[in-house]
Amino acid sequence: MFRGALHARLYVSLPPPRKSLQRISTFVRGCQVSVLESAVSPYLARANELACLGLGLTGSNPIVGAVLVDSHGVIVGEGHHKGGAHAEVVAIESAGELARGTSLYLTLEPCNHQGKTGPCTEAIIAAGISKVVFGVKDPNPRASGGAQKLIEAGIETLQIQESTEISFANRAWLHKMKMGRPYFIWKVASTLDGRTSAVDGSSKWITGAQSRNEVSKMRSQSDAILIGTATALNDNPNLVPSGDVTDCRTNPVRIVMGIRNLPNEFHLNDDKAETVYLHSHNFDDLLKLCEARDFTQVLIESGGVLGTEMLKIGLIDELVIFQAPSLLGSGQSFISNLEVQNIREKIDLKLQKVEQFGEDLKITLTRERQS
Repeated sequence: MFRGALHARLYVSLPPPRKSLQRISTFVRGCQVSVLESAVSPYLARANELACLGLGLTGSNPIVGAVLVDSHGVIVGEGHHKGGAHAEVVAIESAGELARGTSLYLTLEPCNHQGKTGPCTEAIIAAGISKVVFGVKDPNPRASGGAQKLIEAGIETLQIQESTEISFANRAWLHKMKMGRPYFIWKVASTLDGRTSAVDGSSKWITGAQSRNEVSKMRSQSDAILIGTATALNDNPNLVPSGDVTDCRTNPVRIVMGIRNLPNEFHLNDDKAETVYLHSHNFDDLLKLCEARDFTQVLIESGGVLGTEMLKIGLIDELVIFQAPSLLGSGQSFISNLEVQNIREKIDLKLQKVEQFGEDLKITLTRERQS
Protein backbone atom coordinates (compact mmCIF):
# COMPACT_ATOMS: atom_id res chain seq x y z
CA MET A 1 0.00 0.00 0.00
CA PHE A 2 1.15 3.59 -0.53
CA ARG A 3 0.23 7.15 0.04
CA GLY A 4 -1.44 8.11 -3.22
CA ALA A 5 -2.91 11.58 -2.53
CA LEU A 6 -2.78 14.43 -0.05
CA HIS A 7 -5.72 13.10 1.95
CA ALA A 8 -4.39 9.54 2.24
CA ARG A 9 -3.23 8.28 5.61
CA LEU A 10 -1.29 5.17 4.64
CA TYR A 11 2.49 5.24 4.30
CA VAL A 12 5.06 2.64 3.33
CA SER A 13 8.67 3.01 4.36
CA LEU A 14 11.20 0.49 3.12
CA PRO A 15 14.58 -0.14 4.73
CA PRO A 16 17.63 1.36 3.02
CA PRO A 17 19.95 -0.89 0.98
CA ARG A 18 22.31 -2.87 3.17
CA LYS A 19 25.33 -2.02 1.06
CA SER A 20 26.56 1.49 0.55
CA LEU A 21 26.23 2.74 -2.99
CA GLN A 22 29.40 3.39 -4.94
CA ARG A 23 29.29 5.46 -8.08
CA ILE A 24 31.17 5.04 -11.32
CA SER A 25 30.61 6.75 -14.63
CA THR A 26 29.26 5.33 -17.85
CA PHE A 27 27.86 6.79 -21.04
CA VAL A 28 24.27 6.30 -22.14
CA ARG A 29 24.10 7.38 -25.78
CA GLY A 30 26.87 9.94 -25.40
CA CYS A 31 25.68 11.31 -22.07
CA GLN A 32 27.56 10.68 -18.85
CA VAL A 33 25.37 8.91 -16.32
CA SER A 34 26.27 7.83 -12.79
CA VAL A 35 26.05 4.09 -12.22
CA LEU A 36 25.41 2.64 -8.78
CA GLU A 37 27.57 -0.40 -7.97
CA SER A 38 25.30 -2.17 -5.54
CA ALA A 39 22.65 -4.77 -5.06
CA VAL A 40 19.23 -3.66 -6.29
CA SER A 41 17.69 -1.24 -3.77
CA PRO A 42 14.44 -2.22 -2.02
CA TYR A 43 12.65 0.48 -4.01
CA LEU A 44 13.84 -0.95 -7.32
CA ALA A 45 12.95 -4.43 -6.07
CA ARG A 46 9.44 -3.15 -5.39
CA ALA A 47 9.33 -1.56 -8.84
CA ASN A 48 10.31 -4.91 -10.33
CA GLU A 49 7.48 -6.63 -8.45
CA LEU A 50 5.07 -4.09 -9.88
CA ALA A 51 6.50 -4.54 -13.39
CA CYS A 52 5.78 -8.27 -13.28
CA LEU A 53 2.10 -7.51 -12.71
CA GLY A 54 2.06 -6.35 -16.33
CA LEU A 55 3.20 -9.66 -17.82
CA GLY A 56 0.77 -10.59 -20.57
CA LEU A 57 -0.78 -7.12 -20.67
CA THR A 58 1.73 -5.00 -22.60
CA GLY A 59 1.79 -6.72 -25.99
CA SER A 60 4.98 -5.87 -27.87
CA ASN A 61 6.01 -3.31 -25.23
CA PRO A 62 8.19 -3.92 -22.16
CA ILE A 63 6.91 -4.43 -18.65
CA VAL A 64 7.83 -1.51 -16.40
CA GLY A 65 7.30 -0.72 -12.73
CA ALA A 66 7.78 2.64 -10.99
CA VAL A 67 7.94 3.80 -7.37
CA LEU A 68 8.02 7.38 -6.06
CA VAL A 69 9.83 7.93 -2.73
CA ASP A 70 9.88 11.12 -0.68
CA SER A 71 12.82 12.53 1.29
CA HIS A 72 11.87 10.44 4.33
CA GLY A 73 12.01 7.16 2.41
CA VAL A 74 8.23 6.86 2.22
CA ILE A 75 6.61 5.51 -0.95
CA VAL A 76 4.03 8.08 -2.07
CA GLY A 77 3.17 6.65 -5.49
CA GLU A 78 3.39 3.42 -7.47
CA GLY A 79 2.53 2.28 -10.95
CA HIS A 80 3.12 -0.33 -13.62
CA HIS A 81 2.53 -0.56 -17.34
CA LYS A 82 -0.67 -2.44 -18.20
CA GLY A 83 -0.77 -1.68 -21.90
CA GLY A 84 -2.02 1.90 -21.61
CA ALA A 85 -0.40 4.68 -19.61
CA HIS A 86 3.27 4.11 -18.83
CA ALA A 87 4.39 3.17 -15.32
CA GLU A 88 5.98 6.56 -14.61
CA VAL A 89 2.79 8.41 -15.48
CA VAL A 90 0.65 6.07 -13.38
CA ALA A 91 2.95 6.55 -10.38
CA ILE A 92 2.98 10.34 -10.79
CA GLU A 93 -0.81 10.48 -11.05
CA SER A 94 -1.19 8.27 -7.97
CA ALA A 95 1.08 10.57 -5.94
CA GLY A 96 -0.57 13.79 -7.07
CA GLU A 97 1.08 16.89 -5.55
CA LEU A 98 3.30 14.64 -3.42
CA ALA A 99 5.35 13.75 -6.52
CA ARG A 100 7.25 17.06 -6.44
CA GLY A 101 10.76 16.67 -5.05
CA THR A 102 10.61 12.87 -4.89
CA SER A 103 12.97 10.20 -6.20
CA LEU A 104 11.63 7.97 -8.95
CA TYR A 105 12.76 4.35 -9.04
CA LEU A 106 11.85 2.45 -12.16
CA THR A 107 12.94 -0.72 -13.90
CA LEU A 108 13.60 0.71 -17.38
CA GLU A 109 15.15 3.95 -18.63
CA PRO A 110 12.31 6.45 -19.23
CA CYS A 111 11.22 6.75 -22.85
CA ASN A 112 11.83 9.96 -24.76
CA HIS A 113 9.57 9.57 -27.78
CA GLN A 114 6.01 10.23 -28.83
CA GLY A 115 4.10 6.99 -29.34
CA LYS A 116 0.58 6.13 -28.26
CA THR A 117 1.45 8.14 -25.16
CA GLY A 118 3.70 11.15 -24.71
CA PRO A 119 7.35 10.98 -23.66
CA CYS A 120 7.71 9.89 -20.04
CA THR A 121 10.65 12.27 -19.67
CA GLU A 122 8.31 15.24 -20.11
CA ALA A 123 5.93 13.90 -17.47
CA ILE A 124 8.83 13.41 -15.05
CA ILE A 125 10.14 16.93 -15.62
CA ALA A 126 6.68 18.47 -15.32
CA ALA A 127 6.04 16.64 -12.04
CA GLY A 128 9.11 18.23 -10.44
CA ILE A 129 10.84 14.95 -9.64
CA SER A 130 14.37 15.56 -8.36
CA LYS A 131 16.07 12.19 -8.91
CA VAL A 132 15.59 9.17 -11.17
CA VAL A 133 17.11 5.73 -10.60
CA PHE A 134 16.54 3.07 -13.26
CA GLY A 135 17.59 -0.54 -13.66
CA VAL A 136 18.04 -1.27 -17.37
CA LYS A 137 18.96 0.94 -20.32
CA ASP A 138 16.31 1.04 -23.03
CA PRO A 139 17.76 -0.67 -26.13
CA ASN A 140 14.92 0.51 -28.36
CA PRO A 141 16.38 3.22 -30.65
CA ARG A 142 12.96 4.85 -31.03
CA ALA A 143 12.79 5.51 -27.29
CA SER A 144 16.40 6.65 -26.92
CA GLY A 145 17.72 9.62 -25.02
CA GLY A 146 15.64 9.40 -21.86
CA ALA A 147 18.54 9.63 -19.41
CA GLN A 148 20.18 12.43 -21.39
CA LYS A 149 16.95 14.43 -21.52
CA LEU A 150 16.55 14.21 -17.74
CA ILE A 151 20.14 15.21 -17.04
CA GLU A 152 19.81 18.20 -19.36
CA ALA A 153 16.74 19.19 -17.34
CA GLY A 154 18.83 19.17 -14.15
CA ILE A 155 17.47 15.91 -12.75
CA GLU A 156 19.99 13.62 -11.07
CA THR A 157 19.85 10.40 -13.09
CA LEU A 158 21.38 7.12 -11.96
CA GLN A 159 21.50 3.56 -13.24
CA ILE A 160 21.95 0.40 -11.19
CA GLN A 161 24.79 -1.74 -12.54
CA GLU A 162 24.19 -5.42 -13.27
CA SER A 163 20.46 -5.48 -12.55
CA THR A 164 20.14 -9.21 -13.19
CA GLU A 165 16.76 -9.59 -11.51
CA ILE A 166 15.26 -6.72 -13.47
CA SER A 167 16.74 -7.88 -16.78
CA PHE A 168 15.42 -11.40 -16.23
CA ALA A 169 11.89 -10.16 -15.56
CA ASN A 170 11.95 -8.31 -18.90
CA ARG A 171 13.98 -10.98 -20.71
CA ALA A 172 11.46 -11.64 -23.49
CA TRP A 173 11.27 -8.02 -24.61
CA LEU A 174 15.02 -7.43 -24.21
CA HIS A 175 15.69 -10.57 -26.26
CA LYS A 176 13.39 -9.39 -29.03
CA MET A 177 15.10 -6.00 -29.13
CA LYS A 178 18.50 -7.70 -29.45
CA MET A 179 17.71 -10.69 -31.67
CA GLY A 180 14.78 -9.44 -33.72
CA ARG A 181 12.64 -12.48 -32.95
CA PRO A 182 10.41 -13.59 -30.08
CA TYR A 183 11.60 -15.35 -26.95
CA PHE A 184 10.74 -19.05 -27.18
CA ILE A 185 9.96 -20.92 -23.94
CA TRP A 186 9.57 -24.70 -24.09
CA LYS A 187 7.35 -25.98 -21.29
CA VAL A 188 7.59 -29.64 -20.29
CA ALA A 189 5.70 -31.70 -17.70
CA SER A 190 7.61 -34.86 -16.84
CA THR A 191 8.42 -37.48 -14.26
CA LEU A 192 11.77 -37.67 -12.47
CA ASP A 193 13.05 -39.88 -15.27
CA GLY A 194 12.01 -37.42 -17.98
CA ARG A 195 8.86 -39.21 -19.19
CA THR A 196 5.91 -37.24 -20.50
CA SER A 197 3.57 -40.20 -20.93
CA ALA A 198 3.32 -43.90 -20.10
CA VAL A 199 3.77 -46.75 -22.57
CA ASP A 200 0.05 -46.71 -23.41
CA GLY A 201 0.22 -42.98 -24.18
CA SER A 202 -1.66 -41.83 -21.06
CA SER A 203 -0.38 -38.59 -19.52
CA LYS A 204 -3.22 -37.03 -17.48
CA TRP A 205 -2.08 -36.06 -15.08
CA ILE A 206 1.67 -36.31 -14.52
CA THR A 207 1.82 -33.07 -12.56
CA GLY A 208 -0.58 -31.67 -9.99
CA ALA A 209 -3.24 -28.98 -10.07
CA GLN A 210 -0.94 -26.23 -8.77
CA SER A 211 1.55 -26.86 -11.58
CA ARG A 212 -1.22 -26.82 -14.16
CA ASN A 213 -2.46 -23.51 -12.81
CA GLU A 214 1.07 -22.10 -13.12
CA VAL A 215 1.14 -23.28 -16.75
CA SER A 216 -2.12 -21.42 -17.28
CA LYS A 217 -0.42 -18.30 -15.91
CA MET A 218 2.49 -18.81 -18.33
CA ARG A 219 0.00 -19.04 -21.19
CA SER A 220 -1.61 -15.76 -20.17
CA GLN A 221 1.82 -14.08 -20.23
CA SER A 222 2.58 -15.23 -23.78
CA ASP A 223 1.52 -13.82 -27.14
CA ALA A 224 1.21 -17.25 -28.73
CA ILE A 225 1.32 -20.95 -27.90
CA LEU A 226 2.97 -23.35 -30.32
CA ILE A 227 2.28 -27.07 -30.72
CA GLY A 228 2.75 -29.59 -33.51
CA THR A 229 0.01 -31.55 -35.21
CA ALA A 230 1.07 -34.70 -33.33
CA THR A 231 0.31 -33.08 -29.97
CA ALA A 232 -2.91 -31.60 -31.34
CA LEU A 233 -4.15 -34.97 -32.60
CA ASN A 234 -3.05 -36.94 -29.54
CA ASP A 235 -4.23 -34.57 -26.79
CA ASN A 236 -6.93 -32.37 -28.35
CA PRO A 237 -5.88 -29.43 -26.12
CA ASN A 238 -7.60 -26.05 -25.98
CA LEU A 239 -4.47 -24.11 -24.83
CA VAL A 240 -6.59 -21.39 -23.23
CA PRO A 241 -5.60 -19.89 -19.85
CA SER A 242 -7.85 -21.17 -17.09
CA GLY A 243 -7.88 -21.71 -13.33
CA ASP A 244 -7.10 -18.57 -11.32
CA VAL A 245 -5.85 -16.64 -14.35
CA THR A 246 -8.24 -13.83 -15.21
CA ASP A 247 -5.99 -10.86 -15.97
CA CYS A 248 -4.52 -11.62 -19.40
CA ARG A 249 -4.96 -8.98 -22.10
CA THR A 250 -6.42 -11.52 -24.50
CA ASN A 251 -6.12 -15.24 -24.99
CA PRO A 252 -2.86 -16.07 -26.78
CA VAL A 253 -2.87 -17.06 -30.42
CA ARG A 254 -2.73 -20.84 -30.88
CA ILE A 255 -0.25 -21.95 -33.54
CA VAL A 256 -0.44 -25.50 -34.89
CA MET A 257 2.63 -26.39 -36.95
CA GLY A 258 2.58 -29.34 -39.35
CA ILE A 259 0.93 -30.58 -42.50
CA ARG A 260 -1.80 -32.82 -41.07
CA ASN A 261 -5.35 -31.53 -40.66
CA LEU A 262 -7.42 -31.61 -37.48
CA PRO A 263 -11.06 -32.71 -37.18
CA ASN A 264 -13.49 -29.79 -37.15
CA GLU A 265 -14.80 -30.72 -33.70
CA PHE A 266 -11.40 -30.34 -31.99
CA HIS A 267 -11.00 -27.69 -29.28
CA LEU A 268 -8.47 -25.77 -31.36
CA ASN A 269 -11.26 -24.94 -33.81
CA ASP A 270 -13.46 -23.28 -31.19
CA ASP A 271 -13.92 -19.53 -30.80
CA LYS A 272 -12.16 -19.18 -27.41
CA ALA A 273 -8.96 -18.01 -29.09
CA GLU A 274 -7.53 -17.50 -32.55
CA THR A 275 -5.86 -20.54 -34.11
CA VAL A 276 -3.30 -20.25 -36.90
CA TYR A 277 -2.48 -23.38 -38.88
CA LEU A 278 1.07 -23.21 -40.16
CA HIS A 279 1.19 -25.95 -42.80
CA SER A 280 4.96 -26.25 -42.80
CA HIS A 281 7.90 -27.97 -41.14
CA ASN A 282 10.18 -25.03 -41.91
CA PHE A 283 11.07 -22.89 -38.91
CA ASP A 284 11.77 -19.92 -41.18
CA ASP A 285 8.03 -19.88 -41.85
CA LEU A 286 7.41 -19.83 -38.10
CA LEU A 287 9.75 -16.87 -37.66
CA LYS A 288 8.06 -15.00 -40.52
CA LEU A 289 4.68 -15.53 -38.87
CA CYS A 290 5.98 -14.30 -35.52
CA GLU A 291 7.50 -11.22 -37.13
CA ALA A 292 4.29 -10.42 -39.01
CA ARG A 293 2.27 -10.70 -35.80
CA ASP A 294 4.87 -8.85 -33.70
CA PHE A 295 5.02 -11.60 -31.07
CA THR A 296 7.36 -11.03 -28.12
CA GLN A 297 7.01 -14.33 -26.23
CA VAL A 298 5.94 -17.72 -27.56
CA LEU A 299 5.23 -20.66 -25.26
CA ILE A 300 5.91 -24.09 -26.74
CA GLU A 301 3.73 -26.93 -25.43
CA SER A 302 4.70 -29.49 -28.03
CA GLY A 303 5.99 -33.01 -27.74
CA GLY A 304 9.61 -34.03 -27.87
CA VAL A 305 10.10 -33.98 -31.63
CA LEU A 306 9.19 -30.33 -32.31
CA GLY A 307 10.82 -29.06 -29.12
CA THR A 308 14.02 -31.00 -29.73
CA GLU A 309 14.33 -29.78 -33.32
CA MET A 310 13.98 -26.18 -32.15
CA LEU A 311 16.54 -26.82 -29.40
CA LYS A 312 19.03 -28.24 -31.90
CA ILE A 313 18.92 -25.18 -34.15
CA GLY A 314 19.09 -22.69 -31.27
CA LEU A 315 15.48 -21.51 -31.20
CA ILE A 316 14.78 -22.56 -27.61
CA ASP A 317 15.73 -19.70 -25.31
CA GLU A 318 14.27 -21.10 -22.11
CA LEU A 319 13.31 -24.56 -20.90
CA VAL A 320 10.77 -24.87 -18.08
CA ILE A 321 10.35 -28.35 -16.63
CA PHE A 322 7.50 -29.15 -14.27
CA GLN A 323 8.89 -32.26 -12.63
CA ALA A 324 6.64 -34.61 -10.67
CA PRO A 325 8.06 -36.86 -7.91
CA SER A 326 7.20 -40.03 -9.80
CA LEU A 327 8.81 -42.61 -12.08
CA LEU A 328 7.58 -44.42 -15.17
CA GLY A 329 10.72 -46.26 -16.27
CA SER A 330 9.56 -46.30 -19.88
CA GLY A 331 7.24 -44.37 -22.14
CA GLN A 332 7.69 -41.15 -24.10
CA SER A 333 10.71 -38.98 -23.21
CA PHE A 334 10.44 -35.20 -23.45
CA ILE A 335 13.70 -35.11 -25.45
CA SER A 336 14.01 -36.71 -28.86
CA ASN A 337 17.30 -37.47 -30.64
CA LEU A 338 19.75 -34.61 -30.13
CA GLU A 339 22.35 -36.38 -32.31
CA VAL A 340 24.98 -35.84 -29.62
CA GLN A 341 27.87 -38.26 -30.12
CA ASN A 342 30.25 -37.23 -27.34
CA ILE A 343 30.30 -35.17 -24.18
CA ARG A 344 31.81 -32.15 -25.95
CA GLU A 345 28.66 -31.81 -28.04
CA LYS A 346 26.30 -31.58 -25.06
CA ILE A 347 23.88 -28.67 -24.90
CA ASP A 348 24.52 -26.61 -21.77
CA LEU A 349 21.71 -24.86 -19.94
CA LYS A 350 21.92 -22.34 -17.12
CA LEU A 351 19.79 -22.93 -14.05
CA GLN A 352 17.85 -19.75 -13.25
CA LYS A 353 15.55 -20.85 -10.46
CA VAL A 354 13.73 -23.77 -8.85
CA GLU A 355 10.25 -23.30 -7.39
CA GLN A 356 7.82 -25.70 -5.76
CA PHE A 357 4.17 -26.01 -6.75
CA GLY A 358 2.42 -28.57 -4.62
CA GLU A 359 4.49 -31.76 -4.85
CA ASP A 360 6.10 -30.70 -8.14
CA LEU A 361 9.19 -28.67 -8.95
CA LYS A 362 9.27 -25.95 -11.58
CA ILE A 363 12.81 -25.80 -12.97
CA THR A 364 13.65 -22.79 -15.14
CA LEU A 365 16.73 -22.98 -17.35
CA THR A 366 18.04 -20.73 -20.11
CA ARG A 367 20.21 -21.58 -23.09
CA GLU A 368 23.93 -21.01 -22.72
CA ARG A 369 25.13 -19.24 -25.87
CA GLN A 370 28.51 -18.28 -27.21
CA SER A 371 29.20 -14.59 -26.72
